[in-house]
Amino acid sequence: MTDFSFLRELIAIDSPSGFTNHACEFVFQKLGGSGCRPRRTNKGAVSCSFGTDPKLAIAAHIDTLGAIVSGVHSDGTLRFSLLGGLSLTGAEGEYVRIHTIDDKVFTGTILIDNPSTHANRDKDSMKRGLHNMHVKIDEEVFNRYDVERLGIGVGDFICLNPRYEELPNGFIKSRFLDNKAGCLVLFELAKKLANSNVPVELFFSNYEEVGHGGTCGYSDSVEELLVIDMGVLGNACLGDEMSCSICVKDSTGPYDFEMRRKLVRLARKHNIAHVQDVYPFYGSDGSAALSAGNDFRVALIGPGVAASHSTERTHKRAIEATIELCLAYINEFS
Repeated sequence: MTDFSFLRELIAIDSPSGFTNHACEFVFQKLGGSGCRPRRTNKGAVSCSFGTDPKLAIAAHIDTLGAIVSGVHSDGTLRFSLLGGLSLTGAEGEYVRIHTIDDKVFTGTILIDNPSTHANRDKDSMKRGLHNMHVKIDEEVFNRYDVERLGIGVGDFICLNPRYEELPNGFIKSRFLDNKAGCLVLFELAKKLANSNVPVELFFSNYEEVGHGGTCGYSDSVEELLVIDMGVLGNACLGDEMSCSICVKDSTGPYDFEMRRKLVRLARKHNIAHVQDVYPFYGSDGSAALSAGNDFRVALIGPGVAASHSTERTHKRAIEATIELCLAYINEFS
C-alpha cells in the first residue's frame, strides 16, 4: 500500500534548488530505514543501487521552485530573485519562510508594491514582475538597517508554504507535487526492491528546476534512464489527474521511441491508466542528461498534475498508476 505520509512529510520540508540538503537527508534516512543502501553524490543528490552494474536508472527531482533574497528596499521589504519558473501571479499573497545563512527562520508574505486595494486603484491591472513585487517580513522592520539587525541578507532562501491537503476522495492539493509526487514513486519502488539484486538504480536529483540536476551522478554502467516527473495538463495536452502520462516529446525534442513503445505496451498489457502526450513548454532531468552528453536512452513518465508551478493537484490513482508502470518496466528489464 502506498505510503502517502512520505509525500506529506517530504513536501513539508523546504527544498528550493540550492537548499535541498534537509530534504535529501530525509530521503536518505527513509531509504536506509527501508533496508536500502543509499549514497550521496558530490552534488548532494541521493542515489541507491539494488544490484551491481545497474543498467536502468529511474530518476525524480527533489528540488522545488522558490526564491532568494536579492536585496533590501529602504522600507525594509525584500527584493527577490526567482529559483526556477515560479509563477508570480500564483505566488502573490503566499506566505513564505526565509532561511538565513545562520539557520534562523523568519516568515513573510509575497506582495505587489502598494498592495492595498483602498490605496491603489490600479492594483488589479498592474503587470506582475520582480520590479514591482516584494516580500514583507513579519517583524517590526522599517528600513534596511532593521532587516540587517535580524540577520536577513542577500542569498537567504525564500520558501513558499506548500499548503498540502489530502482529500478523502483521493485528490491531493499542494505546491511542489512537481516533483515530490515523483519522489514518492521512487520511494515506493525502493521499498519493493530492497534486498533484491535487480540492475536498477534510483536517483533523487536536486537541481532539476535550474536545469542541471540530471546531468551527472549516475553509475557508469547505466544504459537507460527512466525519468519520473509531473505529467502536464492543459488545453493542448491529453493527460488527466487520474492517469500516468507518457511523454512523447517536450520542448527539447523527442524521447527514446523504443523505451516509449515498451512503456505503452506494458501499460496496455496491465491495464494501467495512461496517455501519450506532447508537452509544449517543458524540460526534464532526462533532457538535461542528454544535453550533457550522457550516452543512454531516455524516457519520461509521471502522474498528471494540474496547475503546474502554482497550487497543483493530482490524484492518488495517477501516482499509483506510475508506480505500477515502473514496476512492470523493471520486471521486463530484469
